[in-house]
Amino acid sequence: MPAPVLSGPQYLGEGLKLVLSPGLRLFVLLPLAINLILFVALVGFAVQQFGGWVDTFMPSLPDWLSFLEYLLWPLFVVLVLLMVFFSFTMLANVIAAPFNGFLAEKVEVVVRGEDHFPAFSWAELLAMVPRTLGREARKLLYFLPRAIGLLILTSIPVVNLIAAPLWLLFGVWMMAIQYIDYPADNNKMSWQDMLAWLREKRWQSLGFGGITYAALLIPGVNILMMPAAVAGATLFWVRERGERAVTLS
Repeated sequence: MPAPVLSGPQYLGEGLKLVLSPGLRLFVLLPLAINLILFVALVGFAVQQFGGWVDTFMPSLPDWLSFLEYLLWPLFVVLVLLMVFFSFTMLANVIAAPFNGFLAEKVEVVVRGEDHFPAFSWAELLAMVPRTLGREARKLLYFLPRAIGLLILTSIPVVNLIAAPLWLLFGVWMMAIQYIDYPADNNKMSWQDMLAWLREKRWQSLGFGGITYAALLIPGVNILMMPAAVAGATLFWVRERGERAVTLS
């Protein structure tokens, strides 16, 4: 058995293989198209505003410490990149939530060993919209107060030096929550029970969230990695709960 923290990368890799398989490609095309459009729009906006955002968060230094600006500038570039990436990921997942929930449902069929799919049904997909959007709203309620706290921390000179690593750690945890919630919701697990279960699987969750976070930071690659993360999270859900699953080749 792999070490708990190392199981996360394994799930994402297997999830990528799954979404590229013929039986699941149909359920990946729609969220891929949505994410691609959103990604292009956000990148265009971010390129225009990026310099201003970095200048906003950079602390004002006295003249005798001006040499530190060359050391601090890369840190705040990373901070803005993390914030832009995180905003894109959260927004993309809200918009694609019904499709991601539907994809997680179909992946679970494969993971449990069933080899047939029902015909694609828009009615089935539309029926998932209220529930999945409600769950995304719950994620935002969890995310926003913590993100606001980090933004306040980011605006405090000197103290904001620790903002980038805290954003990174928070982002890793949120990636685990974001994607593992899809199969949890499909299986009617409550929000609080899902959080408690992820805390019990803390190292596995951080391993999965960390590799997902890293993969989603790669421009272009992140478009495909979003559905791969949904599939990987479904594998995580089934196997970490000790439920019956087929061995994927």
